[in-house]
Amino acid sequence: MSNAHDLSFRTWLSPVLERVLEGGTIDRSEALRLLQAMGPDCFDLFAAANRIRHSVHGDKVHLCSIVNAKSGRCSEDCGFCSQSVRFPSDIPEYDLVDNETILSHARRARENASQALGIVAAWRGLKKGRDLDTVLERIRVLAAEEGIHADASLGLIDDPDIPPMLKEAGLHTYNHNLETSRRHFANICETHSYDERIATLKLIKGAGMRTCSGGIFGMGEQHEDRVDLAFELRELDVDVIPLNFLNPMPGTPMEGLPLMEPMECLRTVSMFRFVNPRAHLMVAGGREVSLRHLQPLMFAAGADATMAGSYLTSDGRTGSEDLEMIKQLGLDHGPVAEPAAAPSAGGNARLAVIQPGTSAPSS
Repeated sequence: MSNAHDLSFRTWLSPVLERVLEGGTIDRSEALRLLQAMGPDCFDLFAAANRIRHSVHGDKVHLCSIVNAKSGRCSEDCGFCSQSVRFPSDIPEYDLVDNETILSHARRARENASQALGIVAAWRGLKKGRDLDTVLERIRVLAAEEGIHADASLGLIDDPDIPPMLKEAGLHTYNHNLETSRRHFANICETHSYDERIATLKLIKGAGMRTCSGGIFGMGEQHEDRVDLAFELRELDVDVIPLNFLNPMPGTPMEGLPLMEPMECLRTVSMFRFVNPRAHLMVAGGREVSLRHLQPLMFAAGADATMAGSYLTSDGRTGSEDLEMIKQLGLDHGPVAEPAAAPSAGGNARLAVIQPGTSAPSS
């Protein structure tokens, strides 16, 4: 009972929140303390992260969907992924789907209020040749579909000629997750390097496209690894950060790992919001199995986006369930405003507040 009225965390948190709202940043030791919040402190943390979310993004929730456009037989050994040819996972295997399949997924995504559809292919990456030519055709078809952005997650890119070709075809955002910290990456993948992933994101950014990169949590990493990833993504100025929680898939090396606890997931979301206040934080894979009954709290903890529909090799919730959840929280789905430009170094400009109902360019 002696700690019943201990408000030390709240007292510490208040100036940290104000600093971020004023356009400042937090350091690694502060980010680690956010992850260590327990009991009532968690809800002080969530409320603070929610204020940052609202300050930057208003009440708009960004929804996106993906299509597993090429499944299985991937050459890489990412330990979480059932699509690797190295693991005996029982999943469908097929080559790149046709244009009509892409369009049918796009129309279904739009019906579920998604603003983007990501074309995802299970392979090492993109090289010039027939696969790239086919991918460019699929992107053109998707980009021509009214009311939905053409996004993609197509693996590693080391040829600087390819990103401009993707952009010219109509690609809006390219996803390539770092997955975890540099330190922990070698524990989950040995067939390519962390630097190759970072180089891919830099090539995409250099071509003038939006970058989407995040991680998967619950793969045996430490709190320090989550913090390192958050700061790496801030350094890369990533536009969208997907936050995934491991859903252990049969046949993979990680099939025996336990699910993360819901409150641990939510603390992770909040920490990422403090470190990356202007990025779109998208809670994606594993939210149903890890957050469980606490899914609505992902928005209260700082997220402003989520993935709608099914994932690559597992099912998600129905679009109607997510839309009803968003409505009941008093939030709104639809085109989202881009956050204001970051203040100059040393400046005290507050994060711009986006008022609900005001007009702004869509993302």
